[in-house]
Amino acid sequence: MTTDKLLILGTGALGTLFGARLAAAGVEVTMLGAWPEGLAALREYGARLAGQSVGARVRATDRPEDCRGATQALVLVKAWKTVRAAEYLADCLAPGGLVLTLQNGLGNRESLAARLGPARVALGVTTVGASLLEPGVAQPGGNGTITLEEHPQLGRLESMLRSAGFEVHSVADAAALVWGKLVVNAAINPLTALLRLSNGQLLENLEAHALMGELARETAGVARALGVILPFPDPGQAAEDVARKTAGNRSSMLQDVLRGVPTEIDAINGAVVRLGEQAGVPTPLNRLVWRLVNSLKN
Repeated sequence: MTTDKLLILGTGALGTLFGARLAAAGVEVTMLGAWPEGLAALREYGARLAGQSVGARVRATDRPEDCRGATQALVLVKAWKTVRAAEYLADCLAPGGLVLTLQNGLGNRESLAARLGPARVALGVTTVGASLLEPGVAQPGGNGTITLEEHPQLGRLESMLRSAGFEVHSVADAAALVWGKLVVNAAINPLTALLRLSNGQLLENLEAHALMGELARETAGVARALGVILPFPDPGQAAEDVARKTAGNRSSMLQDVLRGVPTEIDAINGAVVRLGEQAGVPTPLNRLVWRLVNSLKN
């Protein structure tokens, strides 16, 4: 029997979580990244979940040439690293290989497809969350799902994800898929980063809770103006549901702020502002949190 093989781009919280669960399920996982401390920990201890002293064995490398011939790849890097990830994949993805992006924000699929070709890129979103406790160690952030667009080549990768215990669904409308997650991320992530709160703590703070709903509805207004049919009827309720299901999770944006590294604010709230301008829809709340999170870098 042939062992399933998967290339994961990214060695942060989600990359480590997915690597640990997939490798534990018997998938042969290679993790490609550029973070020296993360790579060193993965090589020595494997990909670990919180509480594990020894994790699932993975191959960790910073050399795309070590990954040549990959037929299945999962992209879990930050949105601002997507162009570089596409260059890595151009060097290591097999001619008939397939890339699945589960990243936050808008434009990731387009960046990958521009370098690899549209036929080799599939789109998905996930509400699975994780925090990085230390290099190579991920703390799961509550229950989440993975939703994939319908794609004729995704069957094998979908099977791998299910074997690792992930809840996987499929939908036909990729635009609704991306915008549904964007509405939720635009509402939750910047507030957690600015207020230093976990997802669940937003629900306990009356002002933050109200603002979360307002951000979700403002973002949904841009989607509607662009002709996107969202996968839920109530944007505010959708954000609240995700915050509740991932209550203990610290958003990736909060983790980035605490680590002093670039955030994905430009690909999330910044993208909402830019598209709102194109559609003639005011986005004052998205603009405000976009500028406030960017001001944290100064």
